[in-house]
Amino acid sequence: MVCTDAAYLDMRVILLPLAAAILCIAGCEKHAASQAAPILPHYQLTATIVDLMEGLIDPSADALWDSVAYITNAKGTEDRQPRTAEEWQAVRLNAVNLIEAANLLSMPGRIVANDPANGSPKPGPGELSHADSQKLIDANHEGFVQFAHVLQIAGFEALAAIDAKNAQALMDAGTTIDNACEACHVTYWYPNQRRP
Repeated sequence: MVCTDAAYLDMRVILLPLAAAILCIAGCEKHAASQAAPILPHYQLTATIVDLMEGLIDPSADALWDSVAYITNAKGTEDRQPRTAEEWQAVRLNAVNLIEAANLLSMPGRIVANDPANGSPKPGPGELSHADSQKLIDANHEGFVQFAHVLQIAGFEALAAIDAKNAQALMDAGTTIDNACEACHVTYWYPNQRRP
């Protein structure tokens, strides 16, 4: 088929606006996609802060603290530290658990405890009730997250010591972990407790 100049001109008149419309639609779709709200991950929070403390944080911290020690008794002094690859690996797992538990503590929406409808357990002397701890955390969640971050940094210090197989550095990291835990507890769990 031979196109005359007039036919060519007629096709351009039809095709150019059609091409412009297609480009406009494609551009609008791209713009709309970039303007859409980002898809945020949906987390289902099951464990409470108390659950994390009892099930993950306390056991991990205890394992790190117990892994290195100088114990003196009537029989002499025990220099306790991991010595085999398996012992170092077991201690390392506890440091990783502690680091990840700090992430879990930081997640918004996590509650202190699932207390029964008939009331929460009676707090010890100087301790806050779960409800009062929850109020403090809710009033300054970012502050609570900062305490969790300090715990995580202490966990990374322990992990570095473990990876270097440095028992003294692990013992020092244990002190840092203890200080991080105590700073948070004094703020959110027992701010009124009298210490000797």
